[in-house]
Amino acid sequence: MSRSLAEQVHRALLDRGETVAAAESLTAGLFCATLASVPGASATLRGGAVVYATELKAVLAGVPAELLAEHGPVSPQTAAALAEGIRARCGATWGIGLTGVAGPDPVDGHGPGRVYLGLADGRRTEVVQLDLAGDRQAVREGTVAAAFEGLLSRLGGDRERHC
Repeated sequence: MSRSLAEQVHRALLDRGETVAAAESLTAGLFCATLASVPGASATLRGGAVVYATELKAVLAGVPAELLAEHGPVSPQTAAALAEGIRARCGATWGIGLTGVAGPDPVDGHGPGRVYLGLADGRRTEVVQLDLAGDRQAVREGTVAAAFEGLLSRLGGDRERHC
């Protein structure tokens, strides 16, 4: 995985005076760890939660238990709620919600490589579905790269509103 994406996200957030937090399931902290490897990341990374266990998605990231019961831990609805919940709980400008199946076995009818990426800024939440190939590590790294790319896209697309 390229640290350069993390550096680009850090610089873009820093330029805007904004921050990010992440609720990570299948990536188990890899998004936060990658961003934290960038010198000065404490100015842009508020924090995060590893919510590998389903009940921790509710306890730590504020995903409604009813939503988890209805849609399951791997769903677009859960990814959106993870992003919104962690953004609010960490007091960040941006929230990232990552949930999916790293493999090798399916989970709740979702095959390995199915990932949902939630991205929230308090005004709009979007969810991207990914279908990634490779082993567990490749899926996890691909998920983190997609999260950085998605955030960069939103930062660039929203630039005019914040300047």
